[in-house]
Amino acid sequence: ALNAHDAFFSDFYAACAAMNISADTASSESGQGQYEINLMHGPAMKAADDAWLFKLLAKGLAQQHGHAATFMAKPFAQDAGSGLHVHFSILDKDGGNIFDDGTNAGSDHMRHAVAGCLDGMIASTLVFAPHQNSFARLVPGAHAPTGVCWAYENRTASIRIPEGPGIARRIEHRVAGADANPYLLLASILGAALQGIEAKTPPPAPIDGNAYEQDLVNLPTNWREAIATFSDSKIVSEIFSSTLIRNFELTKNQECAEIDRLTASEQKALYLERV
Repeated sequence: ALNAHDAFFSDFYAACAAMNISADTASSESGQGQYEINLMHGPAMKAADDAWLFKLLAKGLAQQHGHAATFMAKPFAQDAGSGLHVHFSILDKDGGNIFDDGTNAGSDHMRHAVAGCLDGMIASTLVFAPHQNSFARLVPGAHAPTGVCWAYENRTASIRIPEGPGIARRIEHRVAGADANPYLLLASILGAALQGIEAKTPPPAPIDGNAYEQDLVNLPTNWREAIATFSDSKIVSEIFSSTLIRNFELTKNQECAEIDRLTASEQKALYLERV
């Protein structure tokens, strides 16, 4: 599948290098024409910049090659959706990873950050899933998390602690779709993690087994519920300004009303290369 689009990927990686976007390995995923490209770690603002420019570059370069690149969360009902998984750790003033305590379990700082992310997850669903189409991805058994939970090396959980050396101990936040705004996304995740660290919030026990088969608190299942939850959240109000929260709420309510007037095919045409 990658070889079939070799010319596109060759040009794409060359353009990423020219734009100082840290694009790493590409892999073919389960959906038809679906590819994953990892972006290397770095400071949060640089990571958000890279993600934003990456999306613009992919869409523009695809057009030059006679294709369309989309970051819709669920462009095709019969295929897997597209996520935007965020891996993060925190370094101290000496460059040490505060999530690393020399064990595979990770430090108290890591667990407090996990707790903060779990506490803020439901309220921030609108950031993770900002469009109506986003919620077509967040369904049980579809490679996207639906329940609020965490686990070690478990891709059914909404927060995963990957295996690996201590220096790379990190949290993977798996909720957001590819259509999320990377600036709002990182602010939501890191802001919630910081709240957990500052409050020293203990997380619930990590789950074992398939998260879809367990009795968990679930994320909002529709757009309107996510809008209302975001707008009324104390956690969100401690991350974002009241002006941004109100603006985002009004914008999404307007978008929601407009989308209801469109057919499914009209919605796809509107969003395919815009998100």
